[in-house]
Amino acid sequence: MPEPLSLVTTPPPRPRTVVDVTDTTEQLKASGPKSPEFHLVREALGGLREALFRDAFAYRLLPPRTADGRLHRLFPARIRGYADWTPHALVVAAALITVCIAYQTGLGGNEAVYFLTGLVPAAAVLMTLVRPVGAFWVSMAATPVTAAFGNGWDGWPWTPAAFFGHLVVMVVVAARTRPRTGLWMWVVTAAYSLVAEGFIDDGYYGYGSDAPALLIFSALGLLVTTMAHVRREAQREVTVQRTVTAIERDKRTLLEERTTIARELHDVVAHHMSVVAIQAEAAPYRVENPPPELEQAFVTIRENAVAALTELRRVLGVVRAEDYEAPDAPQPTLADLDRLLDNVRDAGLTVDKVITGAVRELPQGVELSAYRIVQEALSNALRHAPGAPARVEVGYVLGGLGLRVVNGPATGLVKASPGAGHGITGMRERVTMLNGEMTAEATPEGGYEVTVFLPVPLADRTDRTDQSGQAGQAGQAGHAGEGRA
Repeated sequence: MPEPLSLVTTPPPRPRTVVDVTDTTEQLKASGPKSPEFHLVREALGGLREALFRDAFAYRLLPPRTADGRLHRLFPARIRGYADWTPHALVVAAALITVCIAYQTGLGGNEAVYFLTGLVPAAAVLMTLVRPVGAFWVSMAATPVTAAFGNGWDGWPWTPAAFFGHLVVMVVVAARTRPRTGLWMWVVTAAYSLVAEGFIDDGYYGYGSDAPALLIFSALGLLVTTMAHVRREAQREVTVQRTVTAIERDKRTLLEERTTIARELHDVVAHHMSVVAIQAEAAPYRVENPPPELEQAFVTIRENAVAALTELRRVLGVVRAEDYEAPDAPQPTLADLDRLLDNVRDAGLTVDKVITGAVRELPQGVELSAYRIVQEALSNALRHAPGAPARVEVGYVLGGLGLRVVNGPATGLVKASPGAGHGITGMRERVTMLNGEMTAEATPEGGYEVTVFLPVPLADRTDRTDQSGQAGQAGQAGHAGEGRA
């Protein structure tokens, strides 16, 4: 018989080790808070690690300059495209100067050795174009190498080529990174100078130390670089703030213009709704013995018109300012255009008016918007082109209404007053509301031209004529109804 299968038993789980955090907490409490000096040193070391050690040899190609500086405008138009590479050309020129300094130092001696000692600082200078922080460490590491091979220079611990190359490297790296990086580079350079002076006596080679000169010149270069960096950052912040302010101003202007249009359209819509209410109230008196259903229908129409007027006033109260007062006179139309032109002429603007097509009555919203557009265009001409003649053209076409307001360049001794561009925004809002088209641009003669087309469907023009006639009849019927009542 086969042997019975033995049951495989798993060993019991080991008891979990409970870590008592009380002892650790007590140890932390016993150690006490760190001193301010400890935090200061820790922050300083953290800044050093962040500036010179973290991603020190990361690839950071120097991008070309944007073509918007003063230096770019000094070049002729043919070579302005090459001006974007001016920083790269300056760095390459500095590397060539470094090699030339090394060669000139070795004249009369071992020129080949000195030439080779100049290649290493020159390579560090070129390296600032791709790996800026790493170029600083290469320059620092090359300093003792060049000092070992070149022993006939005037000064210690930098050879003339290494002196110039290291100075260029520090300035370029500070310009490409942050002012804090420039400070740490100067501190590391000063520390290396102290170590070199401590291990080798002053005058070991019979010459004085050039470390103080390097520290002074590098401090001046880094100071100028820091000032330029701070100025550039300030200009960038000012540009950003101006952009944000301009966007906010445009939004506020847009809301103000829409609010103004809403106030004006209230009077237009209220007029039409009032006409509907009057017609609905007077209609039963125009028919002898009207059926009850017809009377009830007219009562319903009047109640809906009155309710619409009430809701319109309630909604308009939200956008109406506290100090706003409704105008006593009706809203202006194109029939009041001559009065507007007379006022503009009294202000000193020479303006002519040309009307083409068959003059007819248009919807009140179109008439009001057309009047406001001409008014704003003439105001802009007075403000921006004082002394220039203007011309207003109104064209009644089959599909709507065309407007054209053009002025010439400013003449005379009166200076143009700057504007914020709110008038153009208001005109565009009115044209957009009516599904029209508008162009506003400068003319080749130096003036400005505003062209607008406001579509008016044929049905709207017919309804407008019918409503005008019916409004008069409704008014007469209303008086007759009052007499009957």
